[in-house]
Amino acid sequence: MQKRRGRRIVAWVLGGLAAVVLLGVIGVVIWSQVGVMQAEPEPLASVRENPDVVIDDADEGIVLSPASGSSEIGLVFIPGAKVDPWAYAAILQGIVAEDDVTVVITRPWLNLAFFDLRGMDAFTSAAPDVDTWIVGGHSLGGVRGCQLATDADALLLFASYCSDDLASTDLPVLSLAGSEDGLSTPQKIADARHLLPADAELIEIEGASHASFGDYGPQPGDGTPTISDEDMHATVTDLTGRFADSLD
Repeated sequence: MQKRRGRRIVAWVLGGLAAVVLLGVIGVVIWSQVGVMQAEPEPLASVRENPDVVIDDADEGIVLSPASGSSEIGLVFIPGAKVDPWAYAAILQGIVAEDDVTVVITRPWLNLAFFDLRGMDAFTSAAPDVDTWIVGGHSLGGVRGCQLATDADALLLFASYCSDDLASTDLPVLSLAGSEDGLSTPQKIADARHLLPADAELIEIEGASHASFGDYGPQPGDGTPTISDEDMHATVTDLTGRFADSLD
């Protein structure tokens, strides 16, 4: 009788733990889908109307290719947490149109880069003819990009910093920060500088906030940008374009 009662107690405990785990998983899934910051329609329309950019909504992600068809350098770009991947199309279209860089914007599982365990091959397969690959991303997406960096040729960070130690690598790195960023503040980025190679280039864009690195509207906890969207796009295009060209 006691053995039977003991087995019932164990079964109840295990069943309770399973229910808690299941509820936790359901909660995370629901949370990941609520409050996703959507791409603003006007910047996205400018990409769709750009004759120099070809858009492919592929399995690997959103692929932006130069209309010229000539591309030797690619960028795998990972969105920030709970940000619509399309929100980065406008700020990245410049390097596609002007520098012939193929861009693959990933779609992180559950809208959170940490849950997406796919490797570089899962994204670079979208452009098999590209020889040189940069990996990077915005905010949490950049942190995930650092984890994939050893399988890439270069690293590009938008308002982000690494948790992995890449200091001993010879990886080319460009890290862009915003002076008005209230989330990945310039100080936080500076504090993680030791995790990057000695020759990594860190540039602070005057007037840029955290959300200035995408087109999804204001973000809670962020600073107030003083740079216009047009100037921000032009600045990012110039800096990232020169970085890509240096890899040739």
